Amino acid sequence: MAFVLSLLMALVLVSYGPGGSLGCVLSQNHVLIGRKNLRLLGQMSRLSPHLCLQDRKDFAFPQEMVEGGQLQEAQAISVLHEMLQQSFNLFHTERSSAAWNTTLLEQLRTGLHQQLDDLDACLGQVMGEEDSALGRTGPTLALKRYFQGIHVYLKEKEYSDCAWETVRVEIMRSLSSSVSLQERLRMMDGDLSSP
Repeated sequence: MAFVLSLLMALVLVSYGPGGSLGCVLSQNHVLIGRKNLRLLGQMSRLSPHLCLQDRKDFAFPQEMVEGGQLQEAQAISVLHEMLQQSFNLFHTERSSAAWNTTLLEQLRTGLHQQLDDLDACLGQVMGEEDSALGRTGPTLALKRYFQGIHVYLKEKEYSDCAWETVRVEIMRSLSSSVSLQERLRMMDGDLSSP
């Protein structure tokens, strides 16, 4: 959780160039889809987390990689994209299809895919060819390892219902922070319209 909060702060701090505006502005729809994804994850719960206390695990979100606002804008967008891509991949497996309500799962997959499409456009704006290695180094690599740990955990727990519930709660925390980040970026850009 601390990693995600650090990521939020780092992205807010580094997303502004000398002109005071973002290189990539996420649409309000992007934020709304993120909120909907969180609601869907909440609705997907099939077990009380209290029944699965024995399966709890600290997945060690790699907070040290972004502390101190060291991410450049391209890195921050890359990390956000990686978080959504890995979440999409996690919920787009045959094993996840067996674990969840298929209607809710398909809606979640669609929402994550829409957010990824938005961020793909951002990646093109903020990353040049010289930045193509960002996905293989630093925070993005740490995030890939974090999600690999989640996959290993599920396999070790033989994809049990409690293991999936533990992972669902973990992903909700990550995506909740990413939605908060997206909202802060939009508010700082002054692109929010009055309700």
